[in-house]
Amino acid sequence: MSDDIHMTNIPSERPEMVNINGSSSKNYRNLASTASEDDERLLEGMSSEAAAYDFKKVTDFSQGTGRIFTQSVKPSEDDVDTADQAVGSSNYDDFHTIDWVRDIQRDRLRHRQLMKKCSDDSIKSVILKYYDSLNAWICVFLVGCLSGTVASIIDIGAQWMTDLKYGICKDAMWFNQEQCCWASVGDFSNGLEDCPEWYTWSELIAGTDSGFGATCILFIVFVWVALAFALLAATLVRVFAPYACGSGIPEIKTILSGFIIKGYLGFWTLLIKATTMMLSVSAGLSLGKEGPLVHIASCCGNLFVRFFPKYGQNEAKKREIISAACAAGVAVAFGAPMGGILFSLEEASYYFPLKTLYRSFFCALVATSVLSFINPLGTDHAVLFYVDSMSPWFMFELFPCIIIGIFGGISGAMFIKSNIHWCRYRKLSVLGKYPITEVFAITGITAVISYFNEYTWMPTNQMISLLFRKCTKTDSNDICDYQFSINVNATNPHQYPFSLAGDRLSNAVWKLIIALLFKGAITVFTFGIKIPAGLFIPSMAVGAIFGRLVGIALEQFAYNNPDMWPFNEYCTASDACVEPGFYAIVGAAAVLAGVTRMTVSLVVIMFELTGGLLYIVPLMVATMTAKWVGDSLGKYGIYDEHIRLNGYPYLDAKEEFSHATLAGDVMKPRPSDPPLQVLTLDDMTFEQVSAMVQTTTFNGFPVVVDRETYRLCGYVLRRDLMLAIKNAQEMDTNVVSQSRVYFSSEIPYDESQGLGPTPVKLRKIVELSPFQITVQTPMDTVLDVFVKLGLRTLLVTNNGRLLGVITKKDVLRHIAHLTNQDPSDFLFH
Repeated sequence: MSDDIHMTNIPSERPEMVNINGSSSKNYRNLASTASEDDERLLEGMSSEAAAYDFKKVTDFSQGTGRIFTQSVKPSEDDVDTADQAVGSSNYDDFHTIDWVRDIQRDRLRHRQLMKKCSDDSIKSVILKYYDSLNAWICVFLVGCLSGTVASIIDIGAQWMTDLKYGICKDAMWFNQEQCCWASVGDFSNGLEDCPEWYTWSELIAGTDSGFGATCILFIVFVWVALAFALLAATLVRVFAPYACGSGIPEIKTILSGFIIKGYLGFWTLLIKATTMMLSVSAGLSLGKEGPLVHIASCCGNLFVRFFPKYGQNEAKKREIISAACAAGVAVAFGAPMGGILFSLEEASYYFPLKTLYRSFFCALVATSVLSFINPLGTDHAVLFYVDSMSPWFMFELFPCIIIGIFGGISGAMFIKSNIHWCRYRKLSVLGKYPITEVFAITGITAVISYFNEYTWMPTNQMISLLFRKCTKTDSNDICDYQFSINVNATNPHQYPFSLAGDRLSNAVWKLIIALLFKGAITVFTFGIKIPAGLFIPSMAVGAIFGRLVGIALEQFAYNNPDMWPFNEYCTASDACVEPGFYAIVGAAAVLAGVTRMTVSLVVIMFELTGGLLYIVPLMVATMTAKWVGDSLGKYGIYDEHIRLNGYPYLDAKEEFSHATLAGDVMKPRPSDPPLQVLTLDDMTFEQVSAMVQTTTFNGFPVVVDRETYRLCGYVLRRDLMLAIKNAQEMDTNVVSQSRVYFSSEIPYDESQGLGPTPVKLRKIVELSPFQITVQTPMDTVLDVFVKLGLRTLLVTNNGRLLGVITKKDVLRHIAHLTNQDPSDFLFH
């Protein structure tokens, strides 16, 4: 079904004035009158012969269609009763856009009706009023509780299943490696090698953990367990919930903009995505669970709004709850509630009023509290990468942060272009027909290559935690191998310990370089496969590796040049003036900013994620630099590019229209277009109206006075017209194909009509104040109207004469044409 309205060549010359004494003008003038007032006035002025035809018996078959009353129309009692039966029933077809204005008006009407019913001070009325006002808070509370619970289950399950690739806790199989070794290992910072309770697969199978045979066993089990997890995840997604694949953020952004994708936020999608996300993360693929958690939280929001008709039966109101759920998703993904709120505001939401901000705050608070209570990480902190100790930074370090930001912007732009190119190839080639095979192949390649590098072999979140850490004397990791036994020369205060690299650190640098190249390359092919796959963690991993390498290089340079400024000013014997872990944090933020083009929310997420409030200024510098560089190399972030790749009808509220075109350049009809399908006030038969509905698929029809003047007087939605036709056929057997259909309040008296077919009155379904613009309206204004009001259709008029229509997809087609893109790539509905 299309948003378009079938157009024809309407004469563009200036229309003649309509005779105000004519019947058509009379109907147009009285269109907004209420049925009761019109009928009484007609009966009073009729002759005795005319009065024989009782117009009160002409039923308005548009009752029950849920018409929205505008301020210019005062609803009668009959209207209010009818609206009460249909209010909130904003049903839309799949892959269609919603009408924000209509749905918001619908909610206001519902609220007025509730206030009218509860006008007294009875206990029941007070309870109903308070319950209606608390609906949103109760709903977001439940969404936060479920989101926190599901995220905890995913964290616990993913950690346990990840450890299955390495071994098992023989005495308690339900424990992961860290839980298994709590009793024997007090400090987990240096690994879990000295844990007698944990058995590797080589120890269980061959009885030894050393030698070539043990290495082969560990390698085979590592690869095959990864393949089994990935294959199971891909199969579950393919069979039970195809919408459970990918990150979900591009689709959530599109849904929040007013697009309908039925089933995308369903219960099966929630269940399968939560299950397969544990499997895909455990398989060791270069992906994260943070993006899919936004999708899962949105599914939780969609699940609970069904119990609150105020939101469940109104698509515009429903999106307020989903926006709050997005905040909860990021909050539980990183343990960053404030970052989640800002993410929903900056990146995800399309319509974000102040009340949604408060509800998002509450939802993120509840979700994070539940996550902290369950404590799936088993630590004192709910955040993912908490840094225990932070060294102060100095002003000269802003220059390396800028360098890291430039790398983040360049690498982000390269990743976006490469990934979009590969995803487009996947869609157009035979590869797209075999998604399970693709998942199996990428998992096999990832597992085989990553096994031989300790920084790709370990889980990605553990690697990021290691890179963020500040090294101490007790650390035994290769990345912290410094010559701590060096004697400090007391006469040279610029020579400081803990910074001279050891041999194992040099080897670790080469491994990190290989890990950087491998992670960056394999993520291009992994993001977009048909299993849950987030992008936050892989992007942060690439940035953290590069930042750590920059920090190590700068640290060694400072050690070898202690008399050079600024090292001679800031470096002392008590502590190093360059901390590689600090640069790893900055690098993670820079690359993620280059990929997603987020700024404010990303900085807040990073300092909540690490507890590094001290580093907020360097994070801002690197993030802003990465965005500037990325924007100069590519206009859109990864999520917007995937929206465009999938062809979703998404109008970006942040995008500026710089072309000097007018509404007349975009509107339909064009010279070669077929005839315009319009409804007239009073000269169409029931058969003609029914045929128009049955033979077309348009979402709405303009109502004009007549086909000569094309004087616009209203707009009728297709679904309302279909329901009105059905009501007329079922409620009155006297309605026949030749019955005259009236879209006005007045039905002109005709002596032959007293013996003719029963007329059909459909006044209530007519929207008397459709949004309209003139043919000379600039397209940048038209774009603002569509974006800020969330419209589906704009009518183009000239002195009240209908000239054409502009739909949301017409605007998208026009933008695609101006940017030399193929409009057929878009999913226009």
